[in-house]
Amino acid sequence: MTRPEAAADRSLASQNACAHGGAFFDAIGDSFDDLSRRRDVINADVLDAWFPPSPRIAAAIAPHLEWLIATSPPTGCEGLVRTIADVRGVSEANVLPGAGSSELIYLALRTRLTSGARVLLLDPTYGEYAHVLGKVIGCTVERFTLSRVDGYRVDPVQFAARLRDGFDLVVIVNPNSPTGVHLDRDALESVIAGAPSTTSFWVDETYVEYAGPGASLERFAAASPSTTVCKSMSKVYALSGMRAAYLVGPEAAISRLRMLTPPWAVGLIAQVAAVEALRDPAYYEAKWRETHVLRAALERSLVSEIGADVVHGGANFVLFHLPSGAPTATQVVKSCRERGLFIRDFPEMASLGPAALRVAVKDAATNTRMIEILRGAVQL
Repeated sequence: MTRPEAAADRSLASQNACAHGGAFFDAIGDSFDDLSRRRDVINADVLDAWFPPSPRIAAAIAPHLEWLIATSPPTGCEGLVRTIADVRGVSEANVLPGAGSSELIYLALRTRLTSGARVLLLDPTYGEYAHVLGKVIGCTVERFTLSRVDGYRVDPVQFAARLRDGFDLVVIVNPNSPTGVHLDRDALESVIAGAPSTTSFWVDETYVEYAGPGASLERFAAASPSTTVCKSMSKVYALSGMRAAYLVGPEAAISRLRMLTPPWAVGLIAQVAAVEALRDPAYYEAKWRETHVLRAALERSLVSEIGADVVHGGANFVLFHLPSGAPTATQVVKSCRERGLFIRDFPEMASLGPAALRVAVKDAATNTRMIEILRGAVQL
């Protein structure tokens, strides 16, 4: 399924040492010559929503598409910021928008930290943080290792004890990626409140809406002197292609970052889409509930059909370990790609071992097809 030009393209991408999904574009073609090829692949190596965005979004965009494409957006995303603040119950002064969470990660962490900083990360966790903090900024990065035996859960007592070492920054992806495991909001707020006053916290909530209502620390962060919440609108609002995200944090910290944010940071179509998504909570809440049903069924099939050891998370993906005697995760990934299924292994995350795979939750029919392909790949 890999297109001939893909190897050369990857040689450029490899200059960025952080591994990501998205290999399915090798089959589609990243010059976009024939997007109908997308129907021939299952892109489960990235964690895009399985459901379409709110119908309100297409209704708002379609009649004005040419104008939206040709027109400059509001300079400072004022309407988007106002909508976020209203929906989340925080002040506009606590909100900073950006073109995707990755842009905000690079902006905020490079602004806040120097090479002399000590930072604590969960292990395993989203690889972008180790890359930016360790390789781009040059911080000293330490790890709080999570155990497979414990289902990769964060023990708040042990975590709080580790924080007494006095870090400059602690990064928590919650629910965590690639595990999908969520630390309860009250427990996390308690950990933060008990940490040394010199320690700041960065809480990445890309998947938090899947964890249920009231799980976010946005209001806590707005009132806190030391906590910033990073919110992507990609995975929970089905807006991955739009690149819309925002930070919620202390007014002083957000103000400093706003000074460094260029005008027109988020495109006009993305601003319209994000606003309409936030205005349709009922649609998305129904899709998040349905995601839990689909994930539970996918987990059961992975166990019964593949013999997998499943990590029970709360997001729109499943991390699992292949059974003893199966091919390695890397071999399974290769075999699946030959059949049009793209999933992730994690050779860069030693703590997961050589048998760990992650697959995005899809609709019921696609989940069934993924299991069929995986069963064939595991029985090589």
